[in-house]
Amino acid sequence: MSNKENLSEEDIKLRYITPAIERAGWGKEHIRMEYFFTEGQILVKGKIVERGKKKKADYLLRKDGKFPLAVVEAKKLEYTADSGLQQAMDYAKILHLPFAYSSNGRKFIEHDFLTGAEREFPMSEFPTEEELWERYCASKKFLPTQEKIILTPDYYDTVKEITPRYYQRIAIDSVI
Repeated sequence: MSNKENLSEEDIKLRYITPAIERAGWGKEHIRMEYFFTEGQILVKGKIVERGKKKKADYLLRKDGKFPLAVVEAKKLEYTADSGLQQAMDYAKILHLPFAYSSNGRKFIEHDFLTGAEREFPMSEFPTEEELWERYCASKKFLPTQEKIILTPDYYDTVKEITPRYYQRIAIDSVI
């Protein structure tokens, strides 16, 4: 395809967003793509019960492949980079994540829930896993011993059949 404007959202992710995230040092095991985190709202219409649309983030970025830090929403080139930011912010709020990003393959927009700041930056400047982790820990004023506890594998990491739902993970992380 020679005309970039005709690329699908999946093409944008494959050609621009994923490579930018990986160039920033995020390993494949730390990136979850197409992360579905709800089953969809239950809709009742008379005697008919059905599920609404599932919620899914295009990317979920996790420290050490475990601790969720950010979501990234992708949009086609025909949209502005910030057109997916509200969606990313909504998902980050639901998932209790400190960072939300949106990109159209030309640039990134970041919303930092720790400071309330938003910024725009080129594809080549996506933050590393360590940068986000350091910003998160600094805002929480964690000591090194606390960081170690937070990143200790949880009970569900040892039992592969049991993966907590997002709200269970939030509860576990809040207690820890």
